[in-house]
Amino acid sequence: MDTILLYPVIVPLAVGFVMLFLPRSLGRLSQVVALMVSVAALVFSIRIFRLDEGAYTWTVLALDAFTLDLLLTTQPLGSFILMFAMGFGVLITLYSFKSSASVRRINEYYGSILLAIGGSAGILLCDHLLFLLIFWEIVTAALYLLISTGGKDSNFAATKSFAMIGASDASFLLGAAMVWALSGTFVISQISLATTSALPVIAFLLLMLAAITKAGAMPLHTWLPTGGEYAPTSVMALLPAALDKLLGIYLLIVITRGMFVLKSGGALSLVLAIIGVATIVIAVMIAMVQHNLKRLLSYHAISQVGYMILGIATMTPIGIAGGVFHMLNHAIYKSCLFLCGGAVEDATGTAELEELGGLGKRMPLTFVACLIAALSISGIPPLNGFASKWMVYHGVVEMGRTQTGAAGVMWPLWLLGAMFGSALTLASFVKILHSIFLSRVPDRLRETKEASGLQTAPMLVLAFLCVFFGVFYRVPLRQFILPALGAAEETEAALGSWNAILATALLLIGIGVGAIVLFVSAFAKQVRSVPTWACGETQANDDMIIPGTHFYKTVSSMKGLKQLYSVQRRGHFDLYDQSGRAGLALTGLLRWLHNGVLPVYLTWVVLGLLLVLLMLCNIW
Repeated sequence: MDTILLYPVIVPLAVGFVMLFLPRSLGRLSQVVALMVSVAALVFSIRIFRLDEGAYTWTVLALDAFTLDLLLTTQPLGSFILMFAMGFGVLITLYSFKSSASVRRINEYYGSILLAIGGSAGILLCDHLLFLLIFWEIVTAALYLLISTGGKDSNFAATKSFAMIGASDASFLLGAAMVWALSGTFVISQISLATTSALPVIAFLLLMLAAITKAGAMPLHTWLPTGGEYAPTSVMALLPAALDKLLGIYLLIVITRGMFVLKSGGALSLVLAIIGVATIVIAVMIAMVQHNLKRLLSYHAISQVGYMILGIATMTPIGIAGGVFHMLNHAIYKSCLFLCGGAVEDATGTAELEELGGLGKRMPLTFVACLIAALSISGIPPLNGFASKWMVYHGVVEMGRTQTGAAGVMWPLWLLGAMFGSALTLASFVKILHSIFLSRVPDRLRETKEASGLQTAPMLVLAFLCVFFGVFYRVPLRQFILPALGAAEETEAALGSWNAILATALLLIGIGVGAIVLFVSAFAKQVRSVPTWACGETQANDDMIIPGTHFYKTVSSMKGLKQLYSVQRRGHFDLYDQSGRAGLALTGLLRWLHNGVLPVYLTWVVLGLLLVLLMLCNIW
C-alpha cells in the first residue's frame, strides 16, 4: 500500500486539531508550524502527482461481513488538483504572517487552515463516498471557524455560511444514500448509473446541489458575499476563491463523468447550462454596483463559477477541459485579487472604494499584481482567463454543432450570456482599478506604503502564473488538464490556431511603442503643475476626487434594473433570508395555535380524531 497517500490528509488534520486548543501566547509557534505542515503537504502532493498508480486502504470498521474502509487512490484529476490546492495553502499561510493581525483567535485561525488543507486532500484522494462526505464536512467546519475569526459581524457571516453549506451537505448525504441503494456500493470508481429513470436523476440533482453550493453558484450563493465582507481576506483567498471552487467543481466532474451517465444535450445538460449562464450574468450584474471591494470580488467569484459549470454542461471534450482549466485559472487570479484587496485594506484601514484612490505609485507591486489578475478575470488576451474562456466558448459552439437536444439548440443563448458576462466583468474591474490605484490620492492616504514582502510575494507568484498559463497555455493543458480528463488528442485538435506567443509579442511591441511616445512627449517640454482652482479659489484635494463608483450608480437607477436591484438588496433572492422568514412565519402560526385556551386544544383533538377515522377507517 502507498502510505504516502495518507500523509497530506492525516498530518494537517491532526496538527490542525491540536492547534485549536493551544493558548494565544503560542501564536508565533502556530504560524511557524502551520507553514511547515502546509509545505510538507505540498511536497507530499507533488510526490503523489508523480505516482502512476497508488492506493491505500484502512479498515475503520469491521462487523461480520460488513466492512467500512477508507479508500485513498491516485486519480489523474484529483492528483493534479491536490497539488495546486496544497500550493494555495502554502501561499495563503505565508501571506497570513503579516495579514492576521486583525484575527481574533490566532491559533484557531492557523489550525483551521490546516483542517481545510487536510480535508481538501481527503476529498481529492478519497474513493469512498461516505468518507468523502466526512472530509467534505471537515472543510465546511473549517470554513465556519475561519470566517468567525474575523472582526465585527463575522459570527453572523460564519453562521450563514455554515447553515447554507450544511443544508446542501444534507442533500449530499441523501444523494449518497440513494446512490448506494441503486448501485449497492459506496466505492466511487465502481459506480456508473444511467440517468434514464427518476431515482438516478434525483440522486444526481442532490449531489449536484451540494457541488454547486460549495462552488458558490446560484441560487445557493449568498453565503459567499456575506462571508467575503466580514471574514479575513486571506480566508476568502484560500477557501471560497480557491479550495471551495476546486472541490465543488471536482465533485461536479466526478458525478457527471463518472458516477452518472448523462445524455449529451439532454435535460440535465440543459439544467447545468441554465445554472451556468444565470450565474455568470446575474452575479456580475450585482457585482457592478457594489462599493465594498471584498463584496464585489465575492460576487465576481460567483460569476466565474458559471463558466466552469457551462463548460461541463456542453458535454464536449474541449468544453469540459475549458471548464476544468477555468477552475484552475479562477483559483489563481481570484486568490491574487483577494490578496491584493487584503493588502490594500491592511495599508489603508478600509475596503470601501469611495474612500480609496491613487495608490498605484504608493503600492506599485500590489497595483501590478491586481492589474494582471483583473485583466485575466476579464478574459483579456493573452492571460490565462482568456485561454480557458476561449475553450468554453469553443465547447458551446461544438455543443450546438453536434447535439440535437434542447441544450444544444439553445447554444447561441449560452454563448451570448458568457461573452456578455465577460464584458461586464471588464467594466467592473475598470471601476476597481480607477477607484483604488488611478484616481487622486485622499489626503489621509498620502503616507500609505507598499505591503510587506510576505504579502507581495504570494501576489506576484499568482500574477506570474496568470501570465504564464495564458501565454504558454498548452503547458498546463498538456501537463495537467488533458491527461486528467483522458481526452488529450481530441481536445488539442479542437483548440484551433490561437497563437498566444505571437499575440504576446505584438502586444509587448505596442506597449513599448506607447511607452516611448509617452516618455518623449513628457520630456519634450516642461509641464507646469498647479493646484486645482475654481472661481479664483484653490480647491481642497479631497473635494476634487471623483470616485470611480459614481458612473455605475446610473446602472442601478435604470428602469427595470432599479426594481430588481432593490428587491435583491432586501434579500428576496436570498434563500437563507427567505428560509428564515418562512421559519418565523411557521413559528408564529404555532404560537397562535398554542394559545393556552383549553377549548381550542379540545377542538384540535377532535379534528385530529376525525382525520384519523377518515383516513384509516374509510367511514366517508
